Amino acid sequence: MAAAPLRIALAGLGTVGGGVIRLLTANGALIARRAGRPIEIVAVSARDRARDRGVDLSVYQWEDDLALLANRPDVDVVVELIGGSDGPALALARRTLGLGKGLVTANKAMIAHHGMELAGVAEGANEGRGAPLKFEAAVAGGIPVIKGLREGAAANALTRIYGILNGTCNYILSTMEDTGRDFGDVLKEAQALGYAEADPAFDIEGTDAAHKLAILAAIGFGAGVAFDQVEVAGITRIRAADIARADALGYVIRLIGMAECEEGGTRLFQRVQPCLVPRSHPLAAVDGATNAVVAEGNFSGRLLFQGAGAGEGPTASAVVADLIDIARGDTGPPFSVPVAELEPLAAADGATRTSRAYLRFIVADRPGVLAEITAAMRDAGVSIESLIQQGQADEGGEVLVAMVTHEGPERGVAHALELLRESPSLARPPLVLRLLD
Repeated sequence: MAAAPLRIALAGLGTVGGGVIRLLTANGALIARRAGRPIEIVAVSARDRARDRGVDLSVYQWEDDLALLANRPDVDVVVELIGGSDGPALALARRTLGLGKGLVTANKAMIAHHGMELAGVAEGANEGRGAPLKFEAAVAGGIPVIKGLREGAAANALTRIYGILNGTCNYILSTMEDTGRDFGDVLKEAQALGYAEADPAFDIEGTDAAHKLAILAAIGFGAGVAFDQVEVAGITRIRAADIARADALGYVIRLIGMAECEEGGTRLFQRVQPCLVPRSHPLAAVDGATNAVVAEGNFSGRLLFQGAGAGEGPTASAVVADLIDIARGDTGPPFSVPVAELEPLAAADGATRTSRAYLRFIVADRPGVLAEITAAMRDAGVSIESLIQQGQADEGGEVLVAMVTHEGPERGVAHALELLRESPSLARPPLVLRLLD
């Protein structure tokens, strides 16, 4: 007797929702063999019913009210592809899990802000037997990094997780590197090509990468999701001149999300910021809209997950992979261990970390400015490894001064910049980038 199909409802029919329909249609027989039973869409819902999405929706029941998707007796799993940390997406997620039904989502903002709550609801559903909550598509598109950490690296104590988590930023930075063009120009190109949104702030200011990092840290370290503890800096202040100076030093600039347990595993460090990455490092070769995540395990060593971080096909692939797991009965705690066992780790103090830093100053072109900067570094105990001063002032009479420090406490650089904060010589706030060594 053939196994009953896994019946799903699809909430959201944008790029990814359309991709899920196309994937299930094109690979339906293959998916059924691998899942052990067919996966069928029975109902859909979206904001605009009349919009042409390039797929035949007439074969599915349409629900104008999202909440009714979860209520339907012929639905086993709801796939949430609406987006947004709160609002209709969160209401639908709570209702679906509360009714004991499975939820698959690509919504990294919702998981970063409410993942602990939703996991608790999922674990307590069906009289404690649990309901599946899956979100592989929320991090790094089609790369199976969540499955890789939760299952492939399950035997390891992870020491560090870091990587390139936002394709928009990576496209902009690697294009600046290849062409020598400045940030604003490349951003416009990224928007024209569809790599960046009309309002790109969520990506270029680092928030999107921070959501993903918080999720990876929770899974990798068995910690509670702590998005509010992530230190975040975006790429909007990176200039073509910074890219050129990094290149001269043997580095590329990439937006890096990094999470690490400190102080015997009692504190969690999480930071998203542009870093100088050595050309010999695997992440230096990651260009375009690609994502890559590195996990370092105490027995596995360095693991690299790399691939398309967004887009219709890769993200739909991750969604359907989660559905296959549910069809097989392969569920388990959403964050690897039950919510009650996730450690509420305190935030680590980034100022206590040691690193090398790249500092860029835009200063007035007048005598004594360089001596003022180096004196502040000396007084703060910061040792300078190399220093580059732009030969001529620009049209505004400003000069670019860049330096790289020796390894030392990050608080030393912060103290030096505080000493310079009121200096009339600084035309703009300094830029500080860490070196990923």
